[in-house]
Amino acid sequence: MSPELISILVLVVVFVIATTRSVNMGALAFAAAFAVGGLVADLDADGIFAGFPGDLFVVLVGVTYLFAIARANGTTDWLVHAAVRLVRGRVALIPWVMFALTGALTAIGAVSPAAVAIVAPIALSFAARYGISPLLMGAMVVHGAQAGGFSPISIYGSIVNGIVEREKLPGNEVVLFLASLAANLVIAAVVFVMCGGLKLWARGAVNESDSGSSGPVEAAGSPAPAAGSPAPTAGSPAPAPAAGRRTAGAVRVGDGGTPCSSEAESLGEAPGTARLRTHPAPAAPTRSPEEARLTPARTATLTSLLALVLAVLVFDLDAGLTAITLAVLLSTAWPKDSRKATGEIAWPTVLLICGVLTYVGVLDEMGTITWAGEGVGGIGVPLLAAVLLCYIGALVSAFASSVGIMGALIPLAVPFLERGEIGAVGMIAALAVSATVVDVSPFSTNGALVLAAAPDVDRERFFRQLMVYGGIVVAVVPAAAWLVMVVPGWG
Repeated sequence: MSPELISILVLVVVFVIATTRSVNMGALAFAAAFAVGGLVADLDADGIFAGFPGDLFVVLVGVTYLFAIARANGTTDWLVHAAVRLVRGRVALIPWVMFALTGALTAIGAVSPAAVAIVAPIALSFAARYGISPLLMGAMVVHGAQAGGFSPISIYGSIVNGIVEREKLPGNEVVLFLASLAANLVIAAVVFVMCGGLKLWARGAVNESDSGSSGPVEAAGSPAPAAGSPAPTAGSPAPAPAAGRRTAGAVRVGDGGTPCSSEAESLGEAPGTARLRTHPAPAAPTRSPEEARLTPARTATLTSLLALVLAVLVFDLDAGLTAITLAVLLSTAWPKDSRKATGEIAWPTVLLICGVLTYVGVLDEMGTITWAGEGVGGIGVPLLAAVLLCYIGALVSAFASSVGIMGALIPLAVPFLERGEIGAVGMIAALAVSATVVDVSPFSTNGALVLAAAPDVDRERFFRQLMVYGGIVVAVVPAAAWLVMVVPGWG
């Protein structure tokens, strides 16, 4: 058996164990990387750690640390109120505002994970307060980022267009941009309808005075506090999971982890009774003056968030390092508000993502990804090879760098593109859409940021929802992109 095939089978075993046992998938992946890298690929420790996503580790820790402080001192609540006022109380418009905002950021040059890191914590805080499905809000943020991700001046667009030019293939920057925009817009609309967006429209507008509940609304999937139990104080960490509850990354079959489903549905209650959230939206008390005003700590936090945006978009600084620096400054100035913030960093999620991506790095070092791509590229039927390349791009990109995968797959497609049997413009657009739309996966950078940023949720259950939704996208979108963009022969 070839080393490449062994590495793929071990990955399957990792998924099976994580699905059936209470083990964090990231820990399993670290062990698998050590075993496969050392025994099969003959890699030393440096070779195994070459795939460790140090930059993503810092982004996850830094952004969740900064926004934990923002939640502790009430800044995210203030931002949620501002968003409600912006849309005149129409809660249903907020997911689309977040979609447009992340799309605008990536279209003007922000790297997709940076845009998601900036917008997702605010969007998911809003979802938690108003009982909106976190899957709906997270998907709108990620798909918005990808919708603008291939504009001619964007990072993704510039990289892909550069690869096309280097390979001397015919390309069309506008078609590439519009294909990604249209695909993500359609998917976002479907998710909006399937995850209860129409019920949000039916809810109508909320009064500004009703947008300031004394505590956040339970997010979808969060267990309700027991009657008579004390409410968590501002800035306190999420309640500890009940005995026997598994950590993020450990998945079980039959736990009711279907996308958009509520905790009530997974426990056997009547379907549709709580599609969006575990509890109906509460009748919130009038917002207190303390909650409405800008305190010095909130002003400094808002300034820090603006500084993060400018640092990433204007000065091209690392989002993770910048966020950690700003969080440390806020912690030093207001230690009481931020004392528990480090405990709210999503450490199980960090372990999960870093472990899986380290194993994917071992696969890359071994040449497994190239081996699979070359095997498909050698197929003599161009249309079949095209759809398989789209699926490989989607599947691998769900665990690795989207642009990196496109950089590998587009050259593999060159031989049969040069024969003229497949339209180059359509094929490149299909590969771009297939390799980026799957970034909703919790194992991708964007999906991991959404998972880590969601406050007051059952994180394990949210992980399952993202994984199931990501699997649906991987299964459906490449075939749809191939059918719409490749089969007609664009370019």
